[in-house]
Amino acid sequence: MDLHLSKARPSKAERKAVDAVLGAPSSGWDGGQRRSGADARSARGGHQERGRRRHLLLPALHAIQGRIGWISEGALNYVCRRLTVPPAEAYGVASFYGMFSMVRRPGNIAHVCDDVVCRLKGAEAICAGVDGALRSPCLGLCEQAPAALITRAGEPPAEFGMGGATIARVAEALGAAEDPAAAGAGAPLPQFGEGGLRLLRRIGHADPKSLDSYRSQGGYQALRRAIDLGPDGVIREVVDSKLVGRGGAAFPTGRKWEAVAKAPARPHYLVCNADESEPGTFKDRIVMERDPFAIIEAMTIAGFATGCERGYLYVRGEYPLAAERLSGAIAAARDRGLLGDDVMGHGFRFDVELRRGAGAYICGEETALFNSIEGYRGEPRNKPPFPTVAGLFGKPTVVNNVETLVNVLDIVLDSGPAYASVGTAGSTGTKLFCVSGHVARPGLYEVPFGTTLAALLKRAGGVPEGRALKAVLLGGAAGSFVMPQELEVPLTFEGTRAIGASLGSGVVVALDESVDLWGLVLRIAAFFRDESCGQCVPCRIGTVRQEELLHRLARLAPPGSGDDDARLLGEIGQAMRDASICGLGQTAANAVASAVAKLGLLNGGSR
Repeated sequence: MDLHLSKARPSKAERKAVDAVLGAPSSGWDGGQRRSGADARSARGGHQERGRRRHLLLPALHAIQGRIGWISEGALNYVCRRLTVPPAEAYGVASFYGMFSMVRRPGNIAHVCDDVVCRLKGAEAICAGVDGALRSPCLGLCEQAPAALITRAGEPPAEFGMGGATIARVAEALGAAEDPAAAGAGAPLPQFGEGGLRLLRRIGHADPKSLDSYRSQGGYQALRRAIDLGPDGVIREVVDSKLVGRGGAAFPTGRKWEAVAKAPARPHYLVCNADESEPGTFKDRIVMERDPFAIIEAMTIAGFATGCERGYLYVRGEYPLAAERLSGAIAAARDRGLLGDDVMGHGFRFDVELRRGAGAYICGEETALFNSIEGYRGEPRNKPPFPTVAGLFGKPTVVNNVETLVNVLDIVLDSGPAYASVGTAGSTGTKLFCVSGHVARPGLYEVPFGTTLAALLKRAGGVPEGRALKAVLLGGAAGSFVMPQELEVPLTFEGTRAIGASLGSGVVVALDESVDLWGLVLRIAAFFRDESCGQCVPCRIGTVRQEELLHRLARLAPPGSGDDDARLLGEIGQAMRDASICGLGQTAANAVASAVAKLGLLNGGSR
């Protein structure tokens, strides 16, 4: 295939970075030295080679970005030749992701979060005070806000998150030769030592870098029990547990597993969606960083039950420590025979491959995530067909997020009915909540479904310094506002629906009376405008027009007093909800509509 490459050539360092991922080129036709003889006249593979290794495009781009700090035309040419990908398509992929740069920039970069929670904690001053700082959407360090991510190109590259960021700390980190302690690596959970924890019980007790330590805390007992139950028995327990997805959609997990297990097409794939990018969310990051073997064990059980021989663990690019811990856990499990061709000596094959995202909120949508793994732009697909029929690489695919999968361990060990006895009839088990903003003890909390929002805020110490609570942003940027008089709402799927809200991914951002409401809503609108993939018109145009209207309304005196613009704002939101192809566009106006309805945003709403 003629790739029509430009004359730009890769540097030795760029070539070396790509070869470290793809292996050395086999001939002059895929990037090596052209030799005399047959290699000078013919290439092997032909049309069949096209796309065969395209799924390695993102790992190769990560390698270049990490080594050089940006992706040059020559480096992109080399990747295209190695993978037989047209340069225009590769450029479209590389330019889609926020963490990749297609223009030269310094090797050391500070990505400073200016999203909802960090904004409340003074991030604007850091963005203005650090030379060359790049503004970033939520970095998933909300309990430690304000936050930054430091990236250093080189061999080897280095990345680390920084909680409690200040101008001085960020500037020092940019110039330091060594990395400080990784963010979140050792800070205790607010509930550490508390009895009754399920999903968080090992955190702080088991060493996340040691398989033996994990096993000493009961690790891999669930996999042994799953093997005894057999695939059908495992699925039966998951169905009986009434477990539903914890990423926001709340689809019954057992039904999804049953559908893939029965699908005649082969192979089957398992995907762990660890691309939590909803502003205010950090639950999966903490589990990945501090209990990584639990995720690998749960994925192995899911693969066993649904007939999947390969799993992909897709981690958001802003989580370097999580990726490091998970990579170590995968290697250790493989070395001990807990992954591979003969898991635990019981004759079934299952292995896990880790993939890193590169800064795209939309890749939290399951079909956009498939496209990203396959080496394409992270754009959602039309449904049907649904992933259980045609998902990753067009095959039946199970997709679950981190929190959902980790629940499976207790379900298998204790039985589905025992699991369902916790919580409520419509919302079984326990739930992880990411509590941040104006609370005394921000952090990750695990409580049974049915706990009230008031009780959860009380656990987190309430609003500090005697200030009054103005509202709670429940569910993140795609969620809605809950008023102080609604705090007795039970935190269940059915309870939050009754007040016109949703649990979403478990975000709870407390806002005190000092909050700049217009500034907060404008930041949410800017977030969705930036993160829209642009594939469908309602979302691509609607998110832009929504932000424009909000800025126009904010400039009025009093703010929001333009009747025509206020009516148009509602119409745009309804059009996005009705006609967008995926959940991003369908929820992009939720917080805005909630602020209008509950907080009087357009009736002289507070600044």
